[in-house]
Order: sequence, then C-alpha cells, then structure tokens
Amino acid sequence: MVQSRHDTAVVVLSYNGKSLHHDFFPLLLEEAKGFYDVVLVDNASTDDTAAYVKKHFPDVHLVSIDINKGFANGYYLGLQQIQAKYYVLLSADFEITQGWFKPLHEKMEAHEDLGAIQPKIKYYREKSMFEYAGAGGGFIDQWGYLFCRGRIFFTLEKDEHQYDDSIETFWAGGGCMFVRAELYHRLGGLDKDLYAHMEEVDLCWRFKNAGYRIGYCGASTVYHIGGSVISYGSPAKIFYNYRNSLILLLKNLPASKLWWLLPFRLLLDGVSGMRSLLKGDFKEVGAIIRAHWHFFMTIGLWWRKRKEVRKWTVQDTQSGIYQGSLIVDYFMRKKTRFQQYDFPVKAL
Repeated sequence: MVQSRHDTAVVVLSYNGKSLHHDFFPLLLEEAKGFYDVVLVDNASTDDTAAYVKKHFPDVHLVSIDINKGFANGYYLGLQQIQAKYYVLLSADFEITQGWFKPLHEKMEAHEDLGAIQPKIKYYREKSMFEYAGAGGGFIDQWGYLFCRGRIFFTLEKDEHQYDDSIETFWAGGGCMFVRAELYHRLGGLDKDLYAHMEEVDLCWRFKNAGYRIGYCGASTVYHIGGSVISYGSPAKIFYNYRNSLILLLKNLPASKLWWLLPFRLLLDGVSGMRSLLKGDFKEVGAIIRAHWHFFMTIGLWWRKRKEVRKWTVQDTQSGIYQGSLIVDYFMRKKTRFQQYDFPVKAL
C-alpha cells in the first residue's frame, strides 16, 4: 500500500512507457516538491520500464499490475493500493507545465461539491492547438455525442485564450483528471469492463448523478501526445467508441429518457454505418456492427451496473447536456466552433 505524504497522489498509468518517463518525469517531479507524490502504476509492461524508473527516479512510488487488461482496469487495480485525499489520474503521454498543479488543487479545496476537474488540454505536437481528449472542458448532447470547448468532432480550435476561464462541465478528460479519492472509491471508480475510451465520462456522469459537479480550470495547462492506448481511427477505437457510447446511456440515463433515447441512438449509429458503407469503409462498418453485437450480448452486465448507479443517484442532472443535436448542428448547419452554439456555461 502506498500512503501519499501529501494530500494528493499523481498516479501515472504506464505500459512500456520508459521513453515517455525519460522525457516527462523530470518536470513532473520538479513540480511535485511540497505539493504531491508521484506514483507509477506499471500495467504489466514487457520492457524494463519499472526497473528504469526505480533507478533513475527513486522518488517515484511503484505499483505493479501483473496482467494488462486495459486502461480502466489498470487504474481500477492500481488505485486500490494508493491512499490519498485526492488522485490525479495522469496518462504517461502527458507533459505537464510549470505551475500546473496549484490552480487545480485550489479549486478542489474551495468547492467541496466538486468531484473532478481537468486542466486545459492541448496537443503536444502542435502546442497552439487544443487536443481531442478534453480540450477546454467536456460536454455531451442529448443523444450521447461528446464534444469539448475547442474540439467538436473533427475540428480542433487554436488556443487564443478564449477558454482561460474556470467553468462547470459535464465530464473531465481522463488523461489528466483531478478526483476526490473517497468519492472515486465510493462510486466504484473507473468501470474496468469498459476497457478503454469514455470510462472517464461514465465516472463523471456517476459523480453528477450523486450530486457532485465537474469542472475545468483554464489556469492550468498540459499537453497530450495521444493515440498511445489505441491508435486514432483504428477499428478497435471505433468499436469502443460506439459500444461504450451505448453503455454510457444505458447505465446513467433516467428511465424517463432511456426508453426512447437509446433506440434513437441505435438508429443514428445505423445511419453512420450506412454512410461508411457508401464510402467503402468496410472496416468501420464492421467495427460498428461488432460494437452493437457486443453491447446486446452483454446487456445483462450493463443493466446490473445501471441498478447500482440508480442506488446512489440523487439527481438526474441536465447541467452540461446540450439539448440540441450535435450531428445536425455540426454536419448540416456547419457549426464547428463552440462559440457558435447557444449553450451558456456556468462559471466555477
């Protein structure tokens, strides 16, 4: 068991990440002094990552996972062995910046109903641009499509200080997410059965259903390489995106919406599949079909999880949910930037 000497443990999940730790750990540890402990959760790496970190970064605590069963499972097992008031879930392919920690910590300390918060997330290879995995704060539309300030579908915005504020959001990017440890464990943590992709959205939705808020702090910035868990555009990524979207809705929607919204979302997925078929993208079509098949074959598991979620649900929040259609607005009305949407946000 790792007992954090400070109130916060920054927990880095890694699989064969030696080169990333070589590049990113020096600044992470320099910034840690007096503020947080760094814990590496080695997710059954097949190289010498653990030995390398022990030798070159002796201040880093090490937790080892024997079998790699995905991103969510790595955190599920790793965080059971770490005691702290707060966790920062930090993927190995993130670069932090000077002064990144304090603004996030101050927000968590100031707002007891804040379950999780993320910093500004930008693209490592083009540092003026926002990045897919959280950007300027995550939201969702009523049909379950995710978007961010700074990133809507295929459009990334340049950071021109338009999102330097601190606001309430619907979800926080799981690659760099500050969470309350007690709340995290009480509500079940990241769902290991999702494997990867959208597990942080599911967690944040559960936090919100339990009466907590989710936030974004533009005074803190990190950079994300991306594609290190599952490659962008790969059939596996498409599979998990489609399957896990359906699971999110089934687990977290109130019954008054679930009965009609889930079938309509399935229909929209079918339209997306037909579009891919007409383009000749048979890999994407296959991934969508497999996603739906797997969802229905395992629906009993997700329904049992839904029952658990409903036990601690105190509110079916609409905060952070865009009541329009992202599909219609983006593809038909050509609204590619967040500022074009009639969707006010709340200051934090």
